[in-house]
Amino acid sequence: MFGLKAEKNLSDIKRQEESNLSISKWMKSIIKEDENTRFMKRGKDFINDKEIEELLQKNRNSEKRRIRDIIQKSFSIQRLEPEETAVLLNVEDKALWEEIFEAAGRVKRKVYDNRIVTFAPLYCSNFCVNSCRYCAFRKENTIQRRRLNLEEVRKETEVLVSFGHKRVIVVYGEHPLSDIDYIAATIKTIYNTRLKARVGYGEIRRVNVNAPPLDIERLRILKEIGIGTYQVFQETYHHQTYKKVHPRGIKANYQWRLYALHRAQMAGIDDVGLGVLFGLYDWKFEVMGLLYHTIELEKQFGGVGPHTISFPRLEPAVNTPFIQESKYKVSDEDFKKLIAVIRLSVPYTGLILTAREPAHIRRAVLPLGVTQTDASTRIGIGAYSEEYNQQEAERQQFLLGDTRSLDELIRELALSGQITSFCTAGYRCGRTGRRIMDLLKTGKERWFCKLNAVLTFREWIDDFACGETRIAGEKVIQKEITEIKKKLPELFPKFMEVYKRIKRGERDLYF
Repeated sequence: MFGLKAEKNLSDIKRQEESNLSISKWMKSIIKEDENTRFMKRGKDFINDKEIEELLQKNRNSEKRRIRDIIQKSFSIQRLEPEETAVLLNVEDKALWEEIFEAAGRVKRKVYDNRIVTFAPLYCSNFCVNSCRYCAFRKENTIQRRRLNLEEVRKETEVLVSFGHKRVIVVYGEHPLSDIDYIAATIKTIYNTRLKARVGYGEIRRVNVNAPPLDIERLRILKEIGIGTYQVFQETYHHQTYKKVHPRGIKANYQWRLYALHRAQMAGIDDVGLGVLFGLYDWKFEVMGLLYHTIELEKQFGGVGPHTISFPRLEPAVNTPFIQESKYKVSDEDFKKLIAVIRLSVPYTGLILTAREPAHIRRAVLPLGVTQTDASTRIGIGAYSEEYNQQEAERQQFLLGDTRSLDELIRELALSGQITSFCTAGYRCGRTGRRIMDLLKTGKERWFCKLNAVLTFREWIDDFACGETRIAGEKVIQKEITEIKKKLPELFPKFMEVYKRIKRGERDLYF
């Protein structure tokens, strides 16, 4: 008996060693240094820590007139320069901050109108080769590991479709089990899932991707599938902090991650998303890093910067003491400030607020320039289709702050006069990359957005809304139709023709 047990243990050890060897070989095949160095100057990347710190130090105690001139520049939908952003970040006067907050809301409405885009995250795998000190999915953590098969992906998608979602962002750990073939297969499965709704049908029309950095060849595969935005968050732009919190794994390579969105652009993916995990280092430095990244992308790719910027904060995660130890946690007040400054610094870029934040914080910061947020959010593997405590820490990358349903969120938005947009028209009309940026920078895109927001909201109300939400939504729709008639009289007859077709049950019509 003992001999059989020893033989079994040796067999398990051998399989583990073979698996480790296979993973190690895979990791060595991922990074292609020449795809970094082609963009670097004399071996240096575009984030100069010393320069950022000096700008922040230099631009303290600026005159009120200068601060107000910078705010005024944002109203013309012009990106701010690093020194101008440093000035705003150093404002101390509470009254001036109120002016910044008010300006951020005005800029958002000027560029994006009163609409909020919604989506849901879909976690497909939590296997990971990295050792990020702040993440529950890190390699060393003893949690339940799982990768959804395609049938499970379909079931997860069906639940999201039943809520009325039209957009998802798929999330994967960095591991050979979630390589490009798996990513491609899951995205195709999501796109091929459709359900009958109350009047029309439900489907996911846009799959955004939050995945590890890929090389240009693999990114071309994502382009061919028809993804929406490709997100890679740098987490922290501060070189020394990055090294400290990413001690091992592919993610330990700062430049491979930093130039991921350059490679995406080279592969033809012209909608990319930046992000920082606020709480790893000084929040003012990180805002500057996001701006420098924006400037670099615009310089390299004909004015096409990030389509979106995200700003998640550190949240508790199982077996992850680093989060409690961090000395850079961002207060609620500073969170408001960083969102407003990002909005003014890059006035034409979408800003994503996530369900990491509790409902009261989301209510407080949505008016500061946010354009997208998630709802009905569950972040465990298999969390939508399986019954379990949705805040079960062992199954999640971190704990959520807001688990309200899509219907609840939409009702709240409607009651505050905002319209939820499910529009994905830009990807069918070619309004991506340079075209969408030009429209955003001239303030023209808001009108395409308004038309399509009303059409897609009409769909959602008829197909998925509960009673109270339907009542609140109808009031918003009538208000928007009145404005379209007044502001766009030449398009109004055509718009109403399409609107009536949707009311009769047609779906996925857009301008």
